[in-house]
Amino acid sequence: MTQYRKWYPNLSVMITRVCSTSSDSSGSAVMREVWSTDSSFTDPDGRWLGVHQSWGSVKARLHNDPVHLQHRSGAPGPSCPGPRSRFQNGSVDVSVMGSQYGVSKQRFIPYGRPSWRGEKRTDRIGNAHKFGAEDKGGGEKKWFKMTIPNGKKYDKRWLLTSLQNLCPIAFTPLHYCTEGHKVNFYLEDAATASALCKLTRRVTDSEGHRVVVLMSHCSSPPFLQSELKPQDLEHLKHCMSKRFNSSQKSLNLSSIRTDPDLVSHNIEMILNRKSYMQAVVTLIQENISELLCLNLSNNKLYKLDDIAELVNKAPNLQSLNLSHNELKSERELDTLKGFRLVELWLDRNPLCDHFKDQTSYISAVRERFPRLHRLDGHVLPLPICFEVEIRTNIPPCKGSYFVSNEIQGLIQRFLQHYYCVYDSGDRQPLLEAYHDGACFSLSLPPINNPSRCMLKDYHNHSRNINNIKDPSTRFHLLKRTRLTVVAFLSELPKTQHDINSVHVDVNTCTSTLLVFTVSGVFKEVDDKSRDSVRAFSRVFITVPARNSGLCIVNDELFVRNATAEEIRCAFAAPAPTLSSSPMPILSAAQQEMLSAFSQMSEMNLEWSQK
Repeated sequence: MTQYRKWYPNLSVMITRVCSTSSDSSGSAVMREVWSTDSSFTDPDGRWLGVHQSWGSVKARLHNDPVHLQHRSGAPGPSCPGPRSRFQNGSVDVSVMGSQYGVSKQRFIPYGRPSWRGEKRTDRIGNAHKFGAEDKGGGEKKWFKMTIPNGKKYDKRWLLTSLQNLCPIAFTPLHYCTEGHKVNFYLEDAATASALCKLTRRVTDSEGHRVVVLMSHCSSPPFLQSELKPQDLEHLKHCMSKRFNSSQKSLNLSSIRTDPDLVSHNIEMILNRKSYMQAVVTLIQENISELLCLNLSNNKLYKLDDIAELVNKAPNLQSLNLSHNELKSERELDTLKGFRLVELWLDRNPLCDHFKDQTSYISAVRERFPRLHRLDGHVLPLPICFEVEIRTNIPPCKGSYFVSNEIQGLIQRFLQHYYCVYDSGDRQPLLEAYHDGACFSLSLPPINNPSRCMLKDYHNHSRNINNIKDPSTRFHLLKRTRLTVVAFLSELPKTQHDINSVHVDVNTCTSTLLVFTVSGVFKEVDDKSRDSVRAFSRVFITVPARNSGLCIVNDELFVRNATAEEIRCAFAAPAPTLSSSPMPILSAAQQEMLSAFSQMSEMNLEWSQK
């Protein structure tokens, strides 16, 4: 017996054994053993099986000499195969065991092209773990690109409906588009992508052709990576301003993707892109926060997460049009529960087909928006409830309240002189308006981030007892004696009060005590905070003065940022001149009496003359 080795590039080793088949050595059989890169073994039928990692099967050819012999049972020799081997005149299969498809029966050609005919592409079917389905580690989010060759010829609605009817998992195709004759779309979920890929060749079109579905892993899709450039934002702002109706406070963004102005500047406004929708929301917040009606129809929206940010940025929104979009589930409406909508449009969305009747449709929508009056343009019937809603109107805001005309004149004269001095820049003359034992305190509303607060000039002196619990700190922030009070007032930013915005409410009025609250707006005129509009509320506790005036014994000042409406109305009309009435010309005797009174009362001549 002889044996020799021969190496093949695509196999680990080929061993050829020449075995004698009879004692007289009249003939011999030639057998080749084939090992793949993994392992090999002999099956009971005498075939050599190995685990191979490519597609197709492997067959080893049996070469016989001219004498056809059959192996007889007997003890195996040192280099012959055992009795389980079976030699025949023909070929011996050397098959590959696939992990999924069993044993193949095709003939192996060592240097030929592998056969694909009649076999499945296991890398594209059912192997979602290769594309991240079983990836438990962190890192970038996985995406899956689904491709349908020759999918352009199919109607989109028919194609997606046919796949959805067979797919056990509901899916939402993202960025459905054509590329040549192919159709591409993206999925976020690995299980959904794998389930959809298994539907390949299970859908048959009208011509009898089977629809092929291919899957490939990808990073973040290109349609999610687009950002608006600064010049694009300006074009978008101009486009939105043309679509805004100021009289109705409505914004029409229907089919904005095909807007001629944007298309002319090569801007594809796809509101499904997070960055694009955020740009729209930001422009609404900065320019039209009073928005009442918003039309987003015909924009192929399939989710509403980004629109939910408008709940706080456009709180007055009452009408929302979402018709002719791609919303598939009523659960998408849960993100909009914060809106107090009275009108909603949802027709021509796939979610409308999920309800068995109109009653269940209305009930599902009303569950999210209980104040809804109109749905898809139809007036809704009144809801059946056990409690009858009682509509009450907030009473209109009244002007200042004074006890009498006499008190009104007294307070108006006092405030006119007080704020004339307060806004003059030199607040030292206010010493004459305060009692020797007067107290003053300043308060601000609660502030989460003082370092970024616009009221930082006042924050360190705020005595808001809801926030300050330490008694010693409270005592330190309370200003006592008129010298301390006026010195502190002189440190505050210079101001200009809007007299037309001032309202006065008298709280207490007796012969010995007068308490009143003054509220309004002012603006700071310092260089560092010029034209910053603030709102204030100030409580004066006063007692009668010797000159029929008022003397402050307690002063409580509350300062906050002005609202948008207060800023809009502030200083709208020219303020009246805060100057005292012309002083009458005094005779010599009256001037002597004035000087004597000034010395006795320790007040200056101006206040003594009052």
